[in-house]
Amino acid sequence: MLDEKIRDHSLIGSDRVEGTSVYGREKNKIGTVRRIMIDKLSGEARDVEVSVGAFLGMGGKLHSLPWEKFEYDTELGGYKLDVTEEQLKNAPTHNENERDQQFDRDYQSKVYSYWVVAPYW
Repeated sequence: MLDEKIRDHSLIGSDRVEGTSVYGREKNKIGTVRRIMIDKLSGEARDVEVSVGAFLGMGGKLHSLPWEKFEYDTELGGYKLDVTEEQLKNAPTHNENERDQQFDRDYQSKVYSYWVVAPYW
């Protein structure tokens, strides 16, 4: 009964989003949600960090995408992007060693420009 209530509600805990599969336009798995970036002042989700090409959580590239690009697909049980795997691979990226780069305004500007989404700031 509780699972049914959770499933039918529009809210979700961040711990349930991290690790969720991300699918591309053709419904092929292209990565997993690494974490969600939340604006400290508004409390709104702004960016999603997606891990692409990782094996057992190691390696791969990290891509930040605007939250507006994500749509939850109940049939897939994950987030669907209206992008191709190639578009994601060519997007601005960072790796584990550059973990704080997604906070850099220049990097964020490149991300929002690449995905043609108006910046939130």
